[in-house]
Amino acid sequence: MRRKVATRWLAGGATAVAGAVAALALQVPHASAATNLSLGAGADGSSKASGTSYGNVIDGNTSTFWSPSGSTGTISVKWGGATTVSSAVIVQASGGGSISGWQLTNHDTGSVLASGSSAPSTINFSSTSLKKLSFVITSASGAPRIAEFETYSSGGSTPTTSPTSGPTSGPTSGPTGNPGAPTGAWPSSAGSVSISGTVNVSGTFDGGMKTYCCIGDGGQGESQDPMFKIANGGTLQNVILGSPAGDGVHCEGTCTLRNVWWNDIGEDAATFKQTNGGTSYVIGGGARSGSDKTFQHNGNGTVDISGFYLKGSGKLYRGCGNCSTSHTRHVRIDNVLVDDIDMLAGINSNWNDTATITRVVVIGSATICGKYKGVPKGSEPSYLGEGWNDANCKVNRSDVTFR
Repeated sequence: MRRKVATRWLAGGATAVAGAVAALALQVPHASAATNLSLGAGADGSSKASGTSYGNVIDGNTSTFWSPSGSTGTISVKWGGATTVSSAVIVQASGGGSISGWQLTNHDTGSVLASGSSAPSTINFSSTSLKKLSFVITSASGAPRIAEFETYSSGGSTPTTSPTSGPTSGPTSGPTGNPGAPTGAWPSSAGSVSISGTVNVSGTFDGGMKTYCCIGDGGQGESQDPMFKIANGGTLQNVILGSPAGDGVHCEGTCTLRNVWWNDIGEDAATFKQTNGGTSYVIGGGARSGSDKTFQHNGNGTVDISGFYLKGSGKLYRGCGNCSTSHTRHVRIDNVLVDDIDMLAGINSNWNDTATITRVVVIGSATICGKYKGVPKGSEPSYLGEGWNDANCKVNRSDVTFR
């Protein structure tokens, strides 16, 4: 019989964590997330559909959105003075048209900073000082819905086009809006923290790159407790999960996992339970030594994975195919490096799931976008086959580099 573990609450700064051997009190270092420069800025555009607003892309609320009056249009973020920007994040709301062509432009000069032929998520470009940044939709299947147009000053100049020689920069050691491209390097631990029960996170929890361990048995048992449980809107960052880590991380609503590393995946690295239709983010980080799923999506909405490294696992992402409640789910995967895995993304095409995949490097071989037939709880979903550049699997072969 597995022993029942205690649950303790952690929020923000100074936090107490109970150790498995002895009580341990620690001060959690505070580290601010990269600043979204769009918050507090202005917005305008070329047109807007009835009931939508330009300001919806800069309000920090993914439940509101802007749409052009047709299938193409421009949305811009603007500042009162010159502002240095080097990355942008485009968050799409569900239900809109699918973007098939876009440009990111310096409105001041008209120069194109980046472009692409499929829906983007994180867009990295050379650091530029400007007063107005424009996202131009040049083609789409219908009127797209842009929930957020985030902008950041930190980051590099990795292009948004498909990789040719693979990721070249290493993982970040701290929080950032732009994780860079993973190389497979693993971070050093800043120390060890022993816990005896689930750590509940409200707000932002920064682990200072310490290794947290240990609960569970390291196996595939479905009833294990998570090591971290994150409340809606919470952020877990700069944490290494040791082994065993139980059922990893549970996001009760939308969440952000920034620079989080799993030494041994165990059951699942993270489970996303959100039911608010929003977007959860995995920014940077990595995981290794998994048997089945890495990121399990049980709720609805979107999971956005960027700058992530995965070594030795079944799948990077799987939308639940037999949960008690069936949902339409979406995943965006960009700028990832995977090694020795079976499948990048598994989705349920009969429930209209989508996987938008760009800039992927695969060491070995893997199915990139696998389609399943979702079924009621108690049954097993059937595998339908691999998809490329279709309504569910939004990925071109040029988006993937095999090594």
